Amino acid sequence: MDAGALRRRNLSAVLDLVHRHGGVTRADLTRALGLNRSTIGDLVAVLVEHGWVDERDDAPRSGVGRPSPRVAPSDTRVVAAVNPELDVVDVALVSLGGQIVARRRVDLDHVPTVAETVTLTSHTVRELAADNPGVEVLAAGVAVPGLVRGRDGHVRLAPHLGWREEPLAAPLSVALGMPVAASNDAHLGCRAEQTFGAGVGTGTMLYLNGGPSGIGGGLVVDGRPMDGTAGYAGELGHLGLDPEGPACACGARGCLEALAPRDALVQAVGLEHPDDDALEAALVAAVADEVGGDAARAEVARQLRWLGIALRGAINLLNPERIVLGGHLAALWRCADESQRASLIADALPASAAEVTIEPAALGSQRLLIGAAELAWDGLIAAPIDAVQGAAVATA
Repeated sequence: MDAGALRRRNLSAVLDLVHRHGGVTRADLTRALGLNRSTIGDLVAVLVEHGWVDERDDAPRSGVGRPSPRVAPSDTRVVAAVNPELDVVDVALVSLGGQIVARRRVDLDHVPTVAETVTLTSHTVRELAADNPGVEVLAAGVAVPGLVRGRDGHVRLAPHLGWREEPLAAPLSVALGMPVAASNDAHLGCRAEQTFGAGVGTGTMLYLNGGPSGIGGGLVVDGRPMDGTAGYAGELGHLGLDPEGPACACGARGCLEALAPRDALVQAVGLEHPDDDALEAALVAAVADEVGGDAARAEVARQLRWLGIALRGAINLLNPERIVLGGHLAALWRCADESQRASLIADALPASAAEVTIEPAALGSQRLLIGAAELAWDGLIAAPIDAVQGAAVATA
């Protein structure tokens, strides 16, 4: 590897550590990367010069001597994150370290087309950028509730949205004037939780995401995402549980997402266009209501039963260390009592289930946006100096 390529790789490695940890000391960088202090100092100086990081003297002191400076991500560089759904297009600006700087949910009374999603997204990103004049928007990522071809962001099938063989990343890139990548929303939610949330430090993780467009999943094996041959692995919402069950949008019958739909929970608490945090709060309150909560309790119990059947098969097949539940599945977990929680893995093989833990997603309603942002950050972190030389910035 020539000196220029080695330097680019080291700059990327430093910025990646700063990003994933939300800031690290120079001493941490030296230990993690195996480089000497002067080399780390030089790399940090380059990243400071180009606006990627700041150096601060607020690191906690450990031992004697002067504390090592803390290298923190700059809050002036952001990416746009987008999550189109049945009744909303959710857009955010996200800084390094997975921090949402600004967010706007555009509520709709109909299912958006791809063209409408592109128009709404480009308009909203420009509005958010104008409202936050100190930031530069460098790229965008889209979390799509469907099957997405990773190499070009082409939507193969998003059944609930009615999108089939639709280019998405390319027209949005033209509209925004910046690089755009797209992927499955559950895969990106899994990535966000693995990087910043409930999955940090886990080797083997099963993530299940419940949203308006159904249930998807993501897998992490030996600390690495398992996407499958074409990138479509993890469609756990389409596990067939009841051949006589309700029809699913995929064309089959009795899939998990048809048996445990978010809509039924939303109707039980009487909300319109709730995000995941609002739905969870309302559902927890309804289940706790001894007088008027019978319908909510019955629906929660019904969906937990089907979720337990799906998890039994998944645990026996994968033997995960941790299961992370997102969206309305996290709300089900929050509402469940101890016996209901135990029942979710009670029928799995004891040896397979012995070390499994179940946790709700730590990032709440932000998880898909943070995951979409990770997709956008990939190319920028890989070549941070190249990225800011000639990068397009979204402006009003």
